Order: sequence, then structure tokens, then C-alpha cells
Amino acid sequence: MTALAFPRTDAPRRTSDDERARILQNPGFGSSFTDHMAVARWTSESGWGGDGIVPFGPLTLSPASAVLHYAQEVFEGLKAFRHADGSIWSFRPEKNAERLQRSARRLALPELDTESFLASVRELVAADVDWVPDPAGEQSLYLRPFMYASEEFLGVRAALTVDYCVIASPAGSYFPRGVQPLVVWVTDTYARAGAGGTGAAKCGGNYASSLVGKQEAAEHGADEVMFLDSSTHTAIEELSGMNVFAVTDDGRLLTPRLTGSILEGVTRASILRLATDRGLEPVEERLELARVLEDVRAGRIREMFACGTAAVITPIGEFRTKDGTWTVGDGGSGEHTMALRELLTGIQYGRVEDRHGWLTRLV
Repeated sequence: MTALAFPRTDAPRRTSDDERARILQNPGFGSSFTDHMAVARWTSESGWGGDGIVPFGPLTLSPASAVLHYAQEVFEGLKAFRHADGSIWSFRPEKNAERLQRSARRLALPELDTESFLASVRELVAADVDWVPDPAGEQSLYLRPFMYASEEFLGVRAALTVDYCVIASPAGSYFPRGVQPLVVWVTDTYARAGAGGTGAAKCGGNYASSLVGKQEAAEHGADEVMFLDSSTHTAIEELSGMNVFAVTDDGRLLTPRLTGSILEGVTRASILRLATDRGLEPVEERLELARVLEDVRAGRIREMFACGTAAVITPIGEFRTKDGTWTVGDGGSGEHTMALRELLTGIQYGRVEDRHGWLTRLV
């Protein structure tokens, strides 16, 4: 198919310069939105069309829309970074496009080709370029592409009409406390996803299933929840929205092997590539919780951290379970953790040479 172009219809009323400046001083995360959004529609008869950049605003959604009843939707998350020269770049956006395609395939949704995905992101950022923050404090413009079954019907089958949108939100730190070591609660009550399910897809149902685990974590004074495999509840999988890594005393960088129930994070894949730049040996394997906690206690695991597009790299300082508490290293931010974070963000913001060709210029 020919890639979509996303022609622009300018918003008749834009956010004032003063109001936008006020928002960008302290954007938080996911609470303010730009003036435009990208849209497109797929139908089983005509394929993709109806593409454009239009004013941001409410969606027209029938109470009988399939997504409300059968949760047929997928989404992505990526960022636009302003460099010191004013140019704006994205980090490996083609990987987000490819993951959206895999997620759509798993949820029986139509796949949007990579060039159309990139065009939707590029044209939205161009329309709302003034919303991309200066890089002070690692601020960025968070982009949320999503696709949902909009057909008006009640019945268990794949929808014949599907809408695609991209919205944008200026973003600061994902966690209110900034880059501080997390306290993580390990739940053996709830699982995020099971074998053969949708764990490897980025769909809302996976995140909905994690919320009760996050509530349980909060009840135990923790910032985040760690989920174990659904069949044995013995192997580490991931947090509610982040992959997990551990740094050992002999220079290995451990992360759970992808099993079909763990999201294949873009940040995760990038860290595995960057590990060798730090002299670390990346290892993907089954991580048994009991062994990890034993190695934490004995000092064989020196550092642990979580990662994702929103949170970037965030250290883990402590684990809590119903059986006790384990402090990782000295409970602070590990040397390798913060060095990897500095390297990754340095590439994203153009402060470090992009030796892997990961950056795509948007504006």
C-alpha cells in the first residue's frame, strides 16, 4: 500500500504562548496535551485512509463500539527529543512501528505499515513543534500512538472498522520523586500475563491486569510491583510497565529471557546493545526469584534497575515480599545503572555520538 501522508488541518484555537510556557516549566507526565493529533481509519472494505493531522479533541465513540466491550486495542509509547541546535529527533521509532504491528497481529487488528507510522509521528511533531521542551531536566515530548476497534456492534469477532490516533504530551520525570531508587513489592498473588496470552503485545488489558498488583504494592509501602511467571510463580518477569535488569559482581548484565509473556521493550533491547560499551556481558535467561534474592543478599548481585520509554532507566534499591526485605547493594543508585542511563539519554539528546544509527530526525 502507499504510505499515508497525514495532511494538516490547523487547530483554529491554539494554546497561548504563555500557557504553553507555564505547562512546560513543570509538565509532569501525561497530564497536558498538545493542540493536534494524528488520525486514520481502516475498514475491511477500503483498507487505511482518512489520515490527517487534526485539532486535538474528544473522539466520537458509540456506546456499542467494540473496544468498549471486547478490549480490542493496542498502543505504543515513544518520545521526541529536542537537541541543543533546536532539531528534534526520535529514538528507534521504527522499532515502535514494528512492535505495534506485532501487537495488532496478536489482537486481530490491521497492521499499519512502518512508513505510515513514522509519517504520523513526524507530521504531528511538526504541527506542535513548539510543545517539544528544551532538554533541561531530561524533558521531552511523549508520543502515544494507539489503535482501537471502533465498529459499532456487539459480537465476539474482529472488528471491521478500526481507528488509529497519535496524541502528544510534554513529559518530565515518570516518577514524582525523579530518578531515585525504587522500592519494589514482589507479588505472588497476581500475574501480569500467562503463556499463550497477550503478554508480549502492548495492549491495555495487560496494564489493566497490573493495577491491582500496584495497589497491593502501595499497601506495602512500595513504589512498584514485580510480577512472576503465571505457572509457577517462581521466575521474575517484569514490573507493571518496565523490564528488569541485574548487574552481578562478575560483570554480567542479567535480564529475563523473552518467553512470550514479557513485553519486548525498545529500551530493553537498546540496553543489551549498550552493555558491552560498559564492559558488561549481557545475559538473557530465566531468573528464579529465590536465586536472585539470595544473590542480592550475598552481594553477588550488586545493582538492579527497571527500564522503559517513560521511566528510561530507574534504579531498584529494595525488594519486599511477604517473607522479608532485601536491599540491593547499598540501596542507592548503582554505578553501572547510572552510567547506562547517562549513555542512553546522551544518545537520545544528541550529547553522545549515535554509533548505532538509532536516531531519526523528525524536524
